[in-house]
Amino acid sequence: MNLSPLQKARYEYVPKLPGMLRNGISKICVRNGEATTSVADQDKIKALFPNTYGKNEITFEKGENNSPAKKQVVGVILSGGQAPGGHNVVCGLYDALKATDKNNVLLGFKGGPSGLIDDDFVEFDDAFIDQYRNTGGFDIIGSGRTKLETTDQFKVVTEVAKKHGLTAIVIIGGDDSNTNAAVLAEYMAANNTGVQVIGCPKTIDGDLKNEDIEASFGFDTATKTYSELIGNIERDANSAKKYWHFIKVMGRSASHVALECALETQPNICLIGEEVAAKKMSLSQIASQIADSVEKRGNAGNNFGVAIIPEGIVEFVPEFSKLIAEINELLAGENTVKFNALPDWDAKYAFIEKGLTKESMAVFAILPQLIQQQLFLERDPHGNVQVSLIESEKLLSALVKDELEKRKAAGTYKGKFSALHHFFGYEGRCAFPSNFDADYCYSLGYNAFMLIQYGFTGYLSKVSNLSKPAEEWVAGGMPITKMMNIERRNGEDKPVIRKALVELDGKPFKYFAENRDKWAVETAFTYPGAIQYYGPSEVCDLTTRTLALEHS
Repeated sequence: MNLSPLQKARYEYVPKLPGMLRNGISKICVRNGEATTSVADQDKIKALFPNTYGKNEITFEKGENNSPAKKQVVGVILSGGQAPGGHNVVCGLYDALKATDKNNVLLGFKGGPSGLIDDDFVEFDDAFIDQYRNTGGFDIIGSGRTKLETTDQFKVVTEVAKKHGLTAIVIIGGDDSNTNAAVLAEYMAANNTGVQVIGCPKTIDGDLKNEDIEASFGFDTATKTYSELIGNIERDANSAKKYWHFIKVMGRSASHVALECALETQPNICLIGEEVAAKKMSLSQIASQIADSVEKRGNAGNNFGVAIIPEGIVEFVPEFSKLIAEINELLAGENTVKFNALPDWDAKYAFIEKGLTKESMAVFAILPQLIQQQLFLERDPHGNVQVSLIESEKLLSALVKDELEKRKAAGTYKGKFSALHHFFGYEGRCAFPSNFDADYCYSLGYNAFMLIQYGFTGYLSKVSNLSKPAEEWVAGGMPITKMMNIERRNGEDKPVIRKALVELDGKPFKYFAENRDKWAVETAFTYPGAIQYYGPSEVCDLTTRTLALEHS
């Protein structure tokens, strides 16, 4: 295998563990915290999880390890979209397992949850694991988006677990994957299978967090990667002085990535979906807000700038959400076939005009034709609009252009406007993990084995105090049910982990809100540069601005 110099060096990096996990596994004990309840719908969640609800939070600390000795055969899966550091979770789990007893076994099930169902796996050994230490990606065993949520699936998983003598399953995933982990843990406990289930918090979107989970892994690396690119574009914009760059970043359900990138790079504009929803802003109001910045800068001779757009921005706009809901109804059932059979866009437009309310049609009519057509692309498995396919960065720049033309005609805008578009998504999902994510993920995996050894199930591996040096991190676990509530999904009430949105009264957003008016007019760009892996700790072990502000 041909390796880059950085890849060779990263193999040799030794991740930092929390202080209490450095004592040696035989010197780690459990301290029980308080019993937990779910964040909402307590009676309903308790009824659905009678065997795993209400358990105590726990913390690991220095002391005698009094867990019963037994051979452990653990299965691990990577679930959902990739996030930097996933390999280190597996490596940490493997190292802790082997440090306890070299006869312990770790099986990696391939392709995500479907690997458990299909019994497609690899048994890890030192040579295999060593190829993936501190590297990006999920290619060690692959990932997948199959959901483990039906009784039939659980029965198959139980048989696979019995065949291999599994004592535990570790699911590395986001909110949906860890919801599935909680449901699987309950099934295993209710049926006395003896199989524990532990989750690990993963998502670059940053929406799997709460008072206990300070950060999901991958967020640090992804936002640093995007911020480097945005900083590069800002430098180019300030050099060429003739383009406005509209940059869409990951984050369909929450705007954490956009906010962190804005804190890192100080662009002229950054939209926060949660604020748009709270203020019930329309598309025209958003376009006008951006146009204000373009006008003031343009009239001062600065015909360039940068705007950051969260991926799911249109879903936060009330009038657009209503439009999408009406389109979903309009194309329900056989109407999709009728619509697709129409000969051209004019005929389809007439069909749409007849089927939408006056209010939604008014919104639809102001959209550029390209965006109108994107709303009628291939539907998702539930027959709904695939909002992620909408090029919102192009939509907003087109609306801004229209608004500026009106202002130019009125004589208030004297500048020039030319837009370029970017979408940063896949660029950050499999990057070499930052030192923070390498350390955090290794700790999560190591800690997951400690939860297994002490017999916990339905727990999420938890490492906190993350704004401090790794020596001061605190390792432990929390019942997954603590994060759950009931939501309406596909016409049914389902227990799910509550997504964490940007808090408009939180320190990160407040800092952004205090400075954005200045950034909108001035050229206040900052240039984070590439992720640093070696050098002074204040450079190479730097946490996100979000985490630093939250715990300042």
